[in-house]
Amino acid sequence: MNQFLQMGANATLNSPRGSVTVSYEVSNSIDISLTAFLLTDSDKVQGDSGIIFYNQPQSASGIATLTPDQKVGNTNVHKLNFDMSKASAGVTKVAITLTEDNNTGFSNVKNLKAEIHADNMIIQLVPSSFTNENGIVVLELYLRNGQTKARSIWRGFDSGLEGLCRNYGVEVESNAENKPAAPQTIQKQTPKEPDKIPNTLSPINLEKVRGTVSLNKGQKPVIIDKTPEITATVSWETGTDYDIYALVYTKDGRQIDVAMFGASGVPPLRSFDNGAVEHMGDVGRNFQSTKTEVIKLRLNNNILAVVPVVYSAQSNGTGSFYRYKVSMSIDNHNGTSVTIFAQNANNNDTIYSCVPGILYNTQEGVIINPLELYSEPNSECRPILRMGSSNMVEVIMDEGPINDYK
Repeated sequence: MNQFLQMGANATLNSPRGSVTVSYEVSNSIDISLTAFLLTDSDKVQGDSGIIFYNQPQSASGIATLTPDQKVGNTNVHKLNFDMSKASAGVTKVAITLTEDNNTGFSNVKNLKAEIHADNMIIQLVPSSFTNENGIVVLELYLRNGQTKARSIWRGFDSGLEGLCRNYGVEVESNAENKPAAPQTIQKQTPKEPDKIPNTLSPINLEKVRGTVSLNKGQKPVIIDKTPEITATVSWETGTDYDIYALVYTKDGRQIDVAMFGASGVPPLRSFDNGAVEHMGDVGRNFQSTKTEVIKLRLNNNILAVVPVVYSAQSNGTGSFYRYKVSMSIDNHNGTSVTIFAQNANNNDTIYSCVPGILYNTQEGVIINPLELYSEPNSECRPILRMGSSNMVEVIMDEGPINDYK
């Protein structure tokens, strides 16, 4: 059984044992290494034994084993065997990463792809596009309710192995041959309590934009001026009844769903925090050529991030996000509008939820990151938000409650 897993999506494996292969076109200008991190629930390694790389290719527990990379024709292949049933105490996740050790960046890596093999299942992971990144988190294998699951990540770092390791609680130094030396464990870090989560996110190296701006999946985030009122408007061509809601992540680590309809255990909520995030009303079926729903944002320091979600219940009938030209625009009503257009939208009629992008609330402005994440086929579960290891809010698809039919 073959399937594709898009960036941000997850899948349940039919066996805790299997392998991950990463392949790419051979080139004299690139030098790629695969490193796996054995992580706890706090996304940290427990010590030096939690890093699997070319100098330490096997974990003591047997959860992960890295085999020597091989050339097959004009393709180089890295392989990691895994057995999640052998996870040692406290280990719940394996993060599989790549580094480009010649610092030429993954934009120069051709035909990059990853596959997961488990029993008779083959999952192909569709990569994002990259620019100057020289480190990538490709995927995560993790345990959830006794099952082994995989999540496609494809998140890039400009700081290579050092940046990846610092995310997971280790530090490295490069030797004279420009290969990473054995990672050394940083002093043990305790997970942040919710009330210690910072209320700002650093917009390092981001371009502050003004005027009319278009963003596509894979492009770098941008930052806009934060004004007293910002609107997130989702539009689509008539023919189906989409519903828009917003997931809000707060300074104290809570997720609040602002939606005109409920989900299992989550009642409808039109406005949060005295109108800091407010849904401007449901638009039903009508004969207008283009329909819109609007989320108003009056951001305060209690809010770290806002994630608009586009949803169409299965009972509304089939029709892909691509077919109805679904797009999202963020307007600060001070001369700046950023739109994530629909030209890259998913064309699968059995996908019902889309996250066009995420908005981070910072002191310097509002960061807009184009995501274009989609739910699994036939899933009507909401996404959930969590604080990632680098103090950035992350979107996890299909892990939340099932939407009510309104």
